[in-house]
Amino acid sequence: MRRVAVVYNTDYDAELKEISGADISAIQEAAAAVAAAVLSAGYDSELLGVHGRDLAEHIALWQRDPPDLIFNLVESMCGTTRNEPLFPGLLEMFGIPFTGPGPLCLRLCLHKDRGRDILTGAGINIPAGFTIASLSSLDAWLAQARGEDLKYPYFVKLSREDASIGIEAANVVHSVSALESRVRALIEQYHQPIVCERYIEGREFNVTVIGNGVEADILPLHEIDFDKMPSGSPHIVSYAAKWDEAHPDYAGTLPIPARAASPQLRKDLRDTALATFAALELRDFGRVDMRVDSDGMVYVIDVNPNCDLSPDAGVARAAASMGLDFPQLIGKICELAWNRHVSNQACAPADDSLASPV
Repeated sequence: MRRVAVVYNTDYDAELKEISGADISAIQEAAAAVAAAVLSAGYDSELLGVHGRDLAEHIALWQRDPPDLIFNLVESMCGTTRNEPLFPGLLEMFGIPFTGPGPLCLRLCLHKDRGRDILTGAGINIPAGFTIASLSSLDAWLAQARGEDLKYPYFVKLSREDASIGIEAANVVHSVSALESRVRALIEQYHQPIVCERYIEGREFNVTVIGNGVEADILPLHEIDFDKMPSGSPHIVSYAAKWDEAHPDYAGTLPIPARAASPQLRKDLRDTALATFAALELRDFGRVDMRVDSDGMVYVIDVNPNCDLSPDAGVARAAASMGLDFPQLIGKICELAWNRHVSNQACAPADDSLASPV
């Protein structure tokens, strides 16, 4: 029986709580649910919380007595999500197999401006946009009156965060003055570049991909039901929509099975999701969020390479809609990661001299 260690981050310090609103109990409960599902799927299961300060100790232990597979639920290190790629990078360096994306993929998806460049180069449709790196960059941009040429509305978002951090109704801007005000506020609060892109009015789909290579495919499509959004509110999934059950946005952004999607639209969503999955080098599972405008054009608006695997989250809902229960889903991810590892080992050079030619 293979031994699987389910590993999650425990860096719940004041900085992380302030930035992301991390809920200790929710994160622990999600990890415990995955560990229980691993056991139900027929594996020997362990549950371990790690912090950046004790990571070297854990790596040393895994070198002496490695699990067959690490189920990677680590989403931050030392109080910042920007360190998320460090953990899988260390696992790769020490040859410890793990589920989900590698460090390059995580880095690209956590640098949304660079991820946009990759998608554009791959011929994948994204909203037109640009990045403002700093307050001085904003002032220079305004001095050149670039904002006057934009076709509003635009949507502004943090380039180094996920989980809808920093997103609220004011992020949809309808003028250069509104764009300046919101970008300035975000830079001052979060100290990172801001991505500004055309706001695509239309349906929003969450497309979960599972698998690797030519065997990757999508789970049943889900979309966001905006019917209960307060009148006049933009149809976006804000931070409150995800994390504040008392906020009107929470009830106004319900994920539901896709409604009345034509065969052509389903094909376009599937093709775009799989192309995105490949271009950014996602592995095992992931989610691609897309908008569809009134002309039926599909746009990728976000990519989540290590998305929430809680039993009530989107990946589990999509799997359940095709008859795959939670332990089966988690077991499938373990199987995909293990088979990928075995395949990579089979393709590796026979010795170090071949791996590093002089």
